[in-house]
Amino acid sequence: MKKIINKPEDYVNEMLEGLYAAHPDLITYTNDDLRCLVTAKKKAGKVGIATGGGSGHLPLFLGYVGEGMLDGCSVGDVFQSPSAEQMAAVTREIDDGAGVLYIYGNYNGDIFNFDMAAEMVDFEDDIRVESVVAGEDVASAAPGAPGEKNTRRGVAGIIFVYKCAGAAAAAMLDLDNVKRVAEKAAANVRTMGVALTPCTVPRVGEPGFSIGDDEMEIGMGIHGEAGIRRGKLEPADQIVDEMLDKIVADLPYAAGDEVAVLINGLGATPLDEQYIVTRRVDQYLKEKGIRVHRYYVGEYATALEMAGFSISLLKLDDELKTYLDAPARTPFFVA
Repeated sequence: MKKIINKPEDYVNEMLEGLYAAHPDLITYTNDDLRCLVTAKKKAGKVGIATGGGSGHLPLFLGYVGEGMLDGCSVGDVFQSPSAEQMAAVTREIDDGAGVLYIYGNYNGDIFNFDMAAEMVDFEDDIRVESVVAGEDVASAAPGAPGEKNTRRGVAGIIFVYKCAGAAAAAMLDLDNVKRVAEKAAANVRTMGVALTPCTVPRVGEPGFSIGDDEMEIGMGIHGEAGIRRGKLEPADQIVDEMLDKIVADLPYAAGDEVAVLINGLGATPLDEQYIVTRRVDQYLKEKGIRVHRYYVGEYATALEMAGFSISLLKLDDELKTYLDAPARTPFFVA
């Protein structure tokens, strides 16, 4: 294992110390716990928005706390959920009387601990909490029928949910309406990824899975969860077409729709290659008659040093477009 670290057990806290040193105007922490990250600029009377999750995905989750997006994030160890107590501490700090919205990925540990945190702050502090669970990975499960529990993983598309809900909160909408906007964004985003290499959790010291030098896995999750197909590495255009065929058919997206597109590197994919992907995405969507409002290209939700990328599409209406385009400033996202 080659990593630029000190001790594996200090990996997360030392990363956080570096973030706080670099961005004191945007983020700080509460409860004397580095892993209870909160905005440095509270806005009176605003709905608070909190997220949380395991480390190893930077800039997800904590990188989107700041102005116009999230207000707090509880930070777990690498690929592990933070505790309910940390989530509750973040909730107490960011609440300003208007309630708090939790937005987090569809993973059992996060669901359990966020639900427990919501119960804690309701009982102990009389803070109203609502939750939106993002799960948009089309490779992880079949689409559920209306009213059924969503069993899909939450991956990079959650950033669109953060952005739209954060802008709605900044516009001083009440908790019910901020939740409504978040749910609308979550319902209209779909994602699929492809992995070329494994990644190594520092405390483990060896790759979490193996994959051949000439192989790829379509649909692999951001923790190394199994995808839908493993095979020989193909040209970029073929990979993009296979992924978009599944993404576009799932919502479905149709001619005349307008979308935002997120091309996300998983940690070790050069920007050159991400823009080769973007080129084919643009061609494909034009062929389908789907208009692109804007592209986001770069690393938004990584898996340590995994090579690969994901594609997310967000179907827009006038309301979501307004919130997507609203100003925001966080350590890793400026709009």
